[in-house]
Amino acid sequence: MFLQVFLHRILDYFMSWIHPDAHWGWTSFVRKTGEFEREQIPLLKKLKIILLFNPLTEWIDTTHAMRLYLHDSALNSRKKEMSAESRKEIKQFIDTYHINMDDFEPSDYTKYRNFEDFFTRKHRPGSRPIHEPDDASGAVVVADSRAVAYESVAETTRLWIKGHDFSIANLAMDTDIGVRFDGAAVASFRLSPQDYHRYHSPVTGRVKLFRSVPGDYYQVDPVALRSKVDILTRNRRQYVIIDTEAFGEVLFVAIGATDVGSVEIHDRFRKTGAEVKKGEELGIFQYGGSSIIVAFQKGRVKFDQDLVEMSKQKIQVAVEVGMSLGRAVKQ
Repeated sequence: MFLQVFLHRILDYFMSWIHPDAHWGWTSFVRKTGEFEREQIPLLKKLKIILLFNPLTEWIDTTHAMRLYLHDSALNSRKKEMSAESRKEIKQFIDTYHINMDDFEPSDYTKYRNFEDFFTRKHRPGSRPIHEPDDASGAVVVADSRAVAYESVAETTRLWIKGHDFSIANLAMDTDIGVRFDGAAVASFRLSPQDYHRYHSPVTGRVKLFRSVPGDYYQVDPVALRSKVDILTRNRRQYVIIDTEAFGEVLFVAIGATDVGSVEIHDRFRKTGAEVKKGEELGIFQYGGSSIIVAFQKGRVKFDQDLVEMSKQKIQVAVEVGMSLGRAVKQ
């Protein structure tokens, strides 16, 4: 363990010469414990990130070379993880990332048919309690993930998402939605491959709109998000707008990333008028990293103070499904 930490630090030091604004093994504040920890990222993944997200590669990307590579890589990875042969990877993956299987059902890793089946594992009932489930004026965390929350899109782009074209209009591919969410407050949830990859509704309400947007499979690592590549507005995504009494309209966008085989909001929530309760499972990602953006209309939400304070310092907060996200602001 000491040698691994030492190698990480040496690699970070030399990489900082090449890409001084980058951070490797991003530090997170763990909400559950109140401690800081460095996210576990393999050394080879670090090297891959630096090769893909640097000024030279970002310039080459105008030829779509990187987009083509990542798209093909994602499709190939999914085929591999669906094979029966991939079952042998599960135990090593659990040990490497210290996954507590008591939180999942089934907890016995030998019960999964292949790696993809394990990747989309379900939480054990009761392992992720929903904060104040009957109070529709409270919003909750949508995924086991690392979160940042900003009071406006302008603040989000200044501190966190650096792609040239990030806006709600471009994210939704709809200028009318962009107008309705002008000045929106934004919460961003980033999932690593070792995380639980089902996602849940932040609020209680009714589905007003569903859409699916084709796209690519870029990394959503903080280094990638803080590069000039327009990650979130190019990646494949699906979204719903949920109409609520407490918050007005809430935009929920599930975004695929490297190696994700699919981004699927469940069929029942693709229908206008479908009821959804906060904490209810909305959909699923298949193998890979991924990201979720939740946008609240201007002046309709007050995010929890710990999220706001950490986000302003560009520190992610490690959170779990069902934890408090914020409260509705009375109109």
